[in-house]
Amino acid sequence: MSQFHAISAMSLCLASILVIISMFMSYRQELKLEKDIFISALRATIQLFVIGFILAYIFSTESPIFIIGLLGFMAINAAYNSSKRGKGIPYALWISWFAITVGASITLSILLLTGVLNFTAYQVIPVGGMVISGAMVAIGLCYRQMLSNFELRQQEVEIKLALGSTPKQASKAIVRDVIKTGLQPTVDSAKTLGIVALPGMMTGLILAGMPPLEAVKYQMIVTFMSLSTISIACFITCQLAYRTFFNNRNQLNR
Repeated sequence: MSQFHAISAMSLCLASILVIISMFMSYRQELKLEKDIFISALRATIQLFVIGFILAYIFSTESPIFIIGLLGFMAINAAYNSSKRGKGIPYALWISWFAITVGASITLSILLLTGVLNFTAYQVIPVGGMVISGAMVAIGLCYRQMLSNFELRQQEVEIKLALGSTPKQASKAIVRDVIKTGLQPTVDSAKTLGIVALPGMMTGLILAGMPPLEAVKYQMIVTFMSLSTISIACFITCQLAYRTFFNNRNQLNR
């Protein structure tokens, strides 16, 4: 297997012709997106180089406090973004933060204890970012589905409450449906790995010169940790969020 292949600056510049092709197609089809395509490509280039320099500094830092602090900062930002999908749900920000933190902490702890990861910035921060971002997206889906379900099935919930059900019993079907919604994209993606498409991480490692079987192992870990984190985060989110739809008298909030 070939060793790591570094891309030269000249090759990178020549590869920018791919952007020109996209601009030409836009021009030919009169989409009027040439300017947007150019600006987006330029911004992506600048932003990626900036983050590259930042990551080079971060990965050279081995302070456990710094690593944990950065992961915490990422979790707060992810919670803030996912809570936007939960407008109308009290404490959505704190629920999101707790769910993401617990899910990511359990997953990363298992990976560290099993020896898959070493507690270094170079390994923990990228992996932590992947599990946190995955949980963020799943929680956003859960919030949107929960708001929709409680609105559409309000009468059903009220009938169950009138017949003596507790809020937990009356919401059981909704919570189950919401958790399934949050998990479904990850489950469907896992089913098609290696058949429909090669995952981005695996492809990148192979292009970088890693043997395919080793790249497969890393992709398997990514799949396992995504399923774990998202399952935990969705479960915690739904168990805490559904309670906010009821008042202290176990009545459905209007």
